[in-house]
Amino acid sequence: MSIFEASMLALIQGLTEFLPVSSSAHLILPSIILGWQDQGIAFDVAVHMGTLFAVVSYLRKEVTQLLGAFFRSIFKDERSADATLAWMIVLATIPTCIFGLFMKDIIEVYLRSVWVITVTCVIFGLLLWWVDSNAKCNIDEYKTTPKSALLIGLWQALAMIPGTSRSGATITMALYLGYTREAAARFSFLISIPLITIAGCYLGLGLANSDVPVMWEPIFVGVLVSFVCAYICIHWFLQIVMTMGMKPFIIYRILLGVSLAVFLMIR
Repeated sequence: MSIFEASMLALIQGLTEFLPVSSSAHLILPSIILGWQDQGIAFDVAVHMGTLFAVVSYLRKEVTQLLGAFFRSIFKDERSADATLAWMIVLATIPTCIFGLFMKDIIEVYLRSVWVITVTCVIFGLLLWWVDSNAKCNIDEYKTTPKSALLIGLWQALAMIPGTSRSGATITMALYLGYTREAAARFSFLISIPLITIAGCYLGLGLANSDVPVMWEPIFVGVLVSFVCAYICIHWFLQIVMTMGMKPFIIYRILLGVSLAVFLMIR
């Protein structure tokens, strides 16, 4: 992998990981459309770690509070709003872990195609449009109940299908449940932290058991570029959501889906 390819893929990962536009879809497209080689396990670990560092850095105050409250609830039996939210984040992560354990190979074999991305981009874009247009927007993430956490977690699991978007799916369900747009985005960011950590550890184990040599320059570029882009992206996404709602991302998803359909038909 060249430094240019590493930079572009890391840029894509950083810009799309936390937007409701599907990072997995955008990372699949260069190999399909441009003929780029698969980036490999080591690079996947690198860009996952870059985006993880970005969201933890951006939400460092919230993460510190939630982690402290979580461990106090275990070792000191202290109950607080932060501890409850931390447990809801754990609960929301469980469905994706279960779904990934049983469905990962099936998705890799049968659903990593441009047609699947095309359909899911449009369908989930329209669904986000409908939910965003009718959202009540009257509760924040601290009002998350076990039922809400599981429902959002189930939609996060559904986002393993390329083109669905983890951020888009979780925000869609959160808006449907009555979260404000900002709270839906923040909760989506927070539940990404354990999930990306687990995914990074899983990929890291695969890398440790692999005999493929690691090219360190692209890895360094991947971590750095994905971190910077993701950090900036989180900031601007929250600003856009509070002023314009989800409409820019809905329009982008639908245009992407239509463009891909045209590309497939004329190729």
